[in-house]
Amino acid sequence: MKLIVDHIKDTPQLLHIDEAVAVFPLLAAIQNVDGCSITGNIQGDITVVREFKNIRVTGRITAPLALCCSRCLADYTSFVDTNFTLFFRKETAVAAVSEDEFELGEMDLMSSTYAGEDIDLTHEIEEQVAMEIPSKPLCSEACKGLCHTCGIDLNTSHCSCSKEPVRLAFNALKDFKISVP
Repeated sequence: MKLIVDHIKDTPQLLHIDEAVAVFPLLAAIQNVDGCSITGNIQGDITVVREFKNIRVTGRITAPLALCCSRCLADYTSFVDTNFTLFFRKETAVAAVSEDEFELGEMDLMSSTYAGEDIDLTHEIEEQVAMEIPSKPLCSEACKGLCHTCGIDLNTSHCSCSKEPVRLAFNALKDFKISVP
């Protein structure tokens, strides 16, 4: 999705997104990786407005997900629902910074630069969705997972395995005996 910079005015413009995952290369690449897939279109509403020399883009993006729980391995559905604000400024020659380290402010973290006559929002949209996909998805916060001994799903069944914790650190020494002369 490209914005033509000359068409962006001081009055807000509302844009609607309803695009297939294939339009976003990063999201297409993470499809079916680690039990995650996006099951529908990426949808959202974006407001674009010029503010002095900057262009402010605010929006809300949603996407349906099919995930695999990292504790019990059950498949479940969820969705991404994220709000964001980004600022774009025209790319200029940046003066060399003499310091090795410097602190980024909040505005630096929310801003990007653009060159040319248009701004491509594809990367920013896919980045917002990708950041909201859980790295360790859980079907619920109360998920008990699988039994470490027999592998049964503890959310649906109970097992008769020993609940005593196994201490493997000194397990090799448990039968070690010292004979005193």
